[in-house]
Amino acid sequence: MGGENGPNVARITADSVVVLAYEHLRALILAGDLTPGSRLGQAALAEQLGTSRTPVREALRRLAGEGLVEFHPNRGFWTSDLGVEAVLRRLEVRLILEPGIAGLAAGRRGEGDLKALREAIERERAAADAADAHDASRDFHLALARATRNAEVERSLESLWIVEVGRRLMALRAAVHDWRTGDIDEHREILDAVERKQADTAAELMTRHIRDAIAHWRSD
Repeated sequence: MGGENGPNVARITADSVVVLAYEHLRALILAGDLTPGSRLGQAALAEQLGTSRTPVREALRRLAGEGLVEFHPNRGFWTSDLGVEAVLRRLEVRLILEPGIAGLAAGRRGEGDLKALREAIERERAAADAADAHDASRDFHLALARATRNAEVERSLESLWIVEVGRRLMALRAAVHDWRTGDIDEHREILDAVERKQADTAAELMTRHIRDAIAHWRSD
């Protein structure tokens, strides 16, 4: 209902323009409409979006933080490669990061964390398709990160795992391999070690888990 001076209309702020530009560009990249290696000219994008260059530049910086866009000094922004090679690079980072996460989680987890981990495993087991199974598997790893009680750790892991890219690649994996059974079994082993507060075992199992994923994608 409007007030005395007319209808209540939400004000368009500078931040909201950045968000709109970010969401639009992100959707184009993930849909493949902006191909890997394409130069993202700020002036041209601003004209297409009907805005100034400032929100476009801020949107591109956010996308660079997610790994969807690369920034090259003195050259500008370019769309990133989102194929298997990019996944392998991120898995190598996860191989460094996630064993430590599992070890910390084993020492700091509470009952709520264990419940979240069990639920993620059950959702992966009951998933109706590859996308749901992917999301449940990702939730297991993020639940472990939350159990460390370190928000920086959680943010770091989340930034390495782009949901839409993971779903697309997991669908390809599911078409050829019975990957879900192995993934669930490994998650259960990690959960058991975390529940028993066996930090070294949890870290070792996570190392094996990530290495299995790297071996799979390198063999394809």
